Amino acid sequence: MITAGTDLRVLVATRPVDFRKQADGLAAIVQAALGADPFCGTVYVFRSKRLDRVKLLWWDGTGICLMTKRLESAQFRWPPIEDGMLKLSAVQLSALLEGGQWASVERREVTRPSATQ
Repeated sequence: MITAGTDLRVLVATRPVDFRKQADGLAAIVQAALGADPFCGTVYVFRSKRLDRVKLLWWDGTGICLMTKRLESAQFRWPPIEDGMLKLSAVQLSALLEGGQWASVERREVTRPSATQ
């Protein structure tokens, strides 16, 4: 389960990947091409060449998880294709998965309370 807490890290691979790849193949891309650790709890987002598909890969502490989503009558709004990764907030990830304008969504910074009232 992906928990949308404030410490959720989301990284988007900005280049499309071969969508025939499953969890192990995508984890290998995270390690080799992106130079990151697929087993650290970060959610890695992969795009297909078609704009209507997305795959999410993350480690939940007990195993590697893979989620696939295909929009039926719309397309995901992706950043320009370039090398590297793009960091998103949990709110932006939610907007992306709904097919919305994730780039215009901003996370509010809330000061953590030091004591109860």
